[in-house]
Amino acid sequence: MIDQAIILAGGLGTRLGELTRSMPKPLLDISGQPFLEYVFWNLRRHGIGRVVLSVGYLAEKTQAILGDGSRFGLDLTYIVETEPQGTGGGLKLAVDLLDDEFLVLNGDTIFDVNYLDLALGLSSENIAAMALRQVKDVSRYGNVQLEGGQIRRFCEKAAQGPGVISGGVYALRKEALDFLPEGPSSIEQDMFPRLVQSGRLGGQVYNGFFLDIGLPETYRAAQILLPKWKKRPAIFLDRDGVLNTDHGYVHKPSEFDWMEGAREAIKFLNDKGYLVLLVTNQAGIGRGYYEETDFWQLTGWMRHRLAETGAHLDGVYFCPHHPTEGKGKLKVDCQCRKPKPGMIQQALCEWDIDMENSFVVGDRTKDMELAQAVNVPGHLFCGGKLLEFVRPLVSDLFFG
Repeated sequence: MIDQAIILAGGLGTRLGELTRSMPKPLLDISGQPFLEYVFWNLRRHGIGRVVLSVGYLAEKTQAILGDGSRFGLDLTYIVETEPQGTGGGLKLAVDLLDDEFLVLNGDTIFDVNYLDLALGLSSENIAAMALRQVKDVSRYGNVQLEGGQIRRFCEKAAQGPGVISGGVYALRKEALDFLPEGPSSIEQDMFPRLVQSGRLGGQVYNGFFLDIGLPETYRAAQILLPKWKKRPAIFLDRDGVLNTDHGYVHKPSEFDWMEGAREAIKFLNDKGYLVLLVTNQAGIGRGYYEETDFWQLTGWMRHRLAETGAHLDGVYFCPHHPTEGKGKLKVDCQCRKPKPGMIQQALCEWDIDMENSFVVGDRTKDMELAQAVNVPGHLFCGGKLLEFVRPLVSDLFFG
C-alpha cells in the first residue's frame, strides 16, 4: 500500500505578480486556508499520511506556517533547494527520504484522481505511472499517445483537437530516479521520455476535478471552485452484514469474510467522488470480548486489502458502548450507538458533507432508523453483490 507523497513546491510563482512577492504560491489563501491544505486533505483521505515537501522560494516561511504537518493529520518533512533544481532535481535531492514507491504531485495544482488506483499501474514492467486528463484541445499542451495502458509517445504542442495530456500526478518507484541526470533536471523533459523509450511508463485517464492556481484568473476562480469541490455527499456504510459476513463480534482478519463485490463497491464509490464513511456499532468492545486496539488492527488490515483493489475508506466511526451489557465506563446509554445519530454528527464536524445527496447503507432496521434520524435515505442491504446494490444509488459528481 502506497502511503507517501512528495509535493514539488519550490517554484517562484512569477505569473501571479504581487501575490507571490511575500508568500509562496502553494500557501496562497484560498477561501480562508492555504492552497496546500486542500492537497493535504485529498492525500489524507486516501490514507497517505507521510509527505515530503520540496521547497525553495521562501522556504523558511513555508516551514514556519506548515510546521511538522500534525495539524493536518500528516507527518511532514522538508527538502530545501538552495538553488533551483527543477522538478527532477527536487526529486533527486529527496531520494534518501523516499519509499520504494511514492506519489509525486505539484504544489500549485490539484487533480482529483484515485491515488491508490494510479499506484496499481506500477508493475514489474512499469516503474512509473502517469495520471492523464482528457481535454478538448491538446494544442496548448501537446498530447500523450496511450496504447493499452502504456504511454508510447509524447507529442509536441502542434496538433489540434481532443486528446489526453499529463495531469501532473505520478506514481513512481524509486528506481525511476535513475533515469534522471545529475543536477537540475525535469521529470517531464528528462525522465519520462527515457522511460517511454524503455517501455516502462504506464498511464491511466481520469476525469476528476483539475485546477492550476498559477494564473491570476485561475487563482480567482479557485476561491469558489475549491470549496465547492471539497463539499461532497457521503455514503455511510455499516460494516458487519454489509462489507463482511456477520459471524458475530468479528474482530480478527481470520474471521473477516468480505461480502461479494464489497471492495469493488467501495472503489466504485471512491471513483464517483463520494466520501465513503464507515459507521459501525462495536458492542463487543463494551462487552469485553475484544479491545479497541483489536478493532483498529482489523481496520488497518481492511484498508490494506482495499488498497489492493485501489479502494479506500475516507473515515471510520465506531461505537464501543452498550447500555446494559457494557463493562465499566463503556456501560452507557450513549448518543453514538445506532440508531442514535452521534457517529454521523461527528462525521459532520470533520467533513464538509452534502447531506442532501448522502445516504446510509445497512443490513438492519437500526441502520434505517439512523438514516431517518439524520434525514437522509436509507437502503437496506439483504445480501448479494454489494457493487450491484450501490451502483444504481449514486450519480456522477461534477465539480466546477
